[in-house]
Formats: sequence, structure tokens, C-alpha cells
Amino acid sequence: MMKIDVLSLFPEMFEGVFHSSIMKKAQEQQAASFKVTDFRDYATNKHRKVDDYPYGGGAGMVLKPEPLFAAVDAVTSSSSSKPRVILMCPQGERFTQKKAEELAKEQHLVFICGHYEGYDERIREHLVTDEISLGDFVLTGGEVASMAIIDSVVRLLPDVLGNDQSAVHDSFSTGMLEHPQYTRPATFNGFEVPPVLLSGNHAEIDKWREEQAFLRTAQRRPELLQEAPLTDYQKKLYQQWIQKRD
Repeated sequence: MMKIDVLSLFPEMFEGVFHSSIMKKAQEQQAASFKVTDFRDYATNKHRKVDDYPYGGGAGMVLKPEPLFAAVDAVTSSSSSKPRVILMCPQGERFTQKKAEELAKEQHLVFICGHYEGYDERIREHLVTDEISLGDFVLTGGEVASMAIIDSVVRLLPDVLGNDQSAVHDSFSTGMLEHPQYTRPATFNGFEVPPVLLSGNHAEIDKWREEQAFLRTAQRRPELLQEAPLTDYQKKLYQQWIQKRD
């Protein structure tokens, strides 16, 4: 079972997330366990203050090292393996599906959700193993970003989705976007489902899906094709697409 700890000043934000949908199922399947800790409980002053003015002056407040070091120590002291301690930070590595797959192999993840202007640098240098950013934009705190990352990791754990192939064929898992999907009815408002999907010919269906996934990626996220492991057929499609585009 994967153990996930979250350190946050607003633990109530996680109530609905961890008791609904895939997160709830992961706990019922004993694939993952979740615990949210208010690291204000580890403040060393009578006012439970976790931030202070930055040395050298400047705007905003900075999270102090003492509460976070103590909180991480408390949630990892009984861990049977070395935990990954993840700092949610706009300066960190941009999160990708590849990173989600990497983290899904771990036994214990600890997420630090900051607020205010930033972190004391000693937290970065001596406490965390990873700094992760959800993207090039700013959020009020790390809570929402950590929820997104936890969701993307937990859904990769065995038996959580119910169908292991669901995660395999998701967008970005193969390095490309997912192919278009259709369901009943076959005709809706005059719009038809592609005939190949109704043919029962699984080889042709697989070929169509591969082609459509490639074309959708080329049209919407062409930069992904630079790193995707293309098949010979996809390389041929790529050359054809380049010629058409030019």
C-alpha cells in the first residue's frame, strides 16, 4: 500500500478530495492511504507562527524551517522505506505523466504545501527530495497542485481504475494524446460514428486509433512528437503530415 502524507495549513481542503471518486476507491482497495497534517501544530512558539519576515528585507512572509522539519520527521519516523518528500513550488520541475509514473513506484510520498511568499532555503536544500511545479502559473498555495498530482499518481496504482488498460492508453502515457472516443448511439443529430469502429475488425480499429492519436497530437501538441517513441507507421504519418503542413 502506498502511504501519502500531506503537510498543509488548510487540511480541510482535502476532505472531499480524499473521500470521493478514485481516491476513495484507492483506500477501499487498500492501494493507498492518505493523511493530512497541519504543520502549524509543529510551530515552536506560543502563537503557532509558521512564517516570518525575510532576512534582508523584502515583501511577503517566508515559511520557517522548524515546523516543516519537525512535521516531516513526525510523518516519516516509522516509514519502512525512504520517503520522497515533495515540495510544491513554481520553481520546481514541471510535472509530467512520466513523473507520475515514477512516483507511482514509491511506497511513501510526502507533499509539502506552502503559502505566503516562499520557503526558507534550508527546506529546499536539506529536507526535500523533489521540487515540483504544476505549470507556469501562480496559485495561492500548494494544496490544489498537490491534489492534482496525487490524483494522477494514485490512478496508476494496481486495481485502482478497475481496468489496467485505462491508464496505459490515457493521453501522455504513450507520449501522445489519446485517440478520439465514441459511444452509443451510432448516429446522433445526423453525426455518425466512424464506420471502422463499428466494423468489428480489431486490427483496423487499432490502426485507426494509432493514426488518430498521432494526428491529434500533431495538430494540438506537435512538440510532443519530438520525444515520443514513434513506430515505423507513425514515422511515415509524421513525414506525410510535415509535407501537408508545409
